[in-house]
Order: sequence, then C-alpha cells, then structure tokens
Amino acid sequence: QVPLVESGGGSVQAGGSLKLSCTGVGYSPNCMGWFRQAPGKERESIAYINQYSSSTYASSVKGRFTISRDNAKLTLYLLMDNLTPEDTAVYYCAARRYPDCYSGAVYYDYWGQGTQVTVSS
Repeated sequence: QVPLVESGGGSVQAGGSLKLSCTGVGYSPNCMGWFRQAPGKERESIAYINQYSSSTYASSVKGRFTISRDNAKLTLYLLMDNLTPEDTAVYYCAARRYPDCYSGAVYYDYWGQGTQVTVSS
C-alpha cells in the first residue's frame, strides 16, 4: 500500500484560510481526492481532480475550496478559504489507480492518516 501523508492542518478562526498538502505517492495516479470526516458523521468527498487537472467539488465547499495537483512533485493540494465552523473535521487525501474519477470513498485505493482542521467562531 502506498502511504500518503497530509500536512497543513491546524486551528483557524472563521473566515480564515488553510492550505493542505498531500505527498507520498510514488507515481502520478489518475485521480486524487480530498475527503473529510467530522465527529459522528460519515466520511464525505469534498473534491477530486483527474490527471488533466479537471476538478469537481461538493456543493458545501464549491467556491471556497480549490483542489490542485503538481504532478512533477507528486503532490496534491487543497486551498480552503472563508472557513466556517462547519468545516471542522479530519481531512484525508486519497488516490485512485484508475483513470476515471468518482466521489465515493470506496473507489479510492490509497489513503493518508488524516490531518485535523478546526475552525472556531
């Protein structure tokens, strides 16, 4: 299993920004995504991006979050702007081996351990 490592989490006040990074993939996968899981809730897909940098967002984050990738650096990013307390969760990056992207967690083959994001009001 390819280990992924997230970084960039932390605590921020509402309206602030954070940028998450995800490294550790030994090759450039076709599809990568970010998920989050809040206490007592299921893990949800928030954004994914294919090898051509075409991206899709959940409605809850669209317009505030930006997913991007640097294939040369084998790194995935998530820029989060205008954060709200509802964004508080553990954020996970994930990679899929296959070329087509899906939002469901079951379609992803490699996962990081997660990084905590806490937004205070």
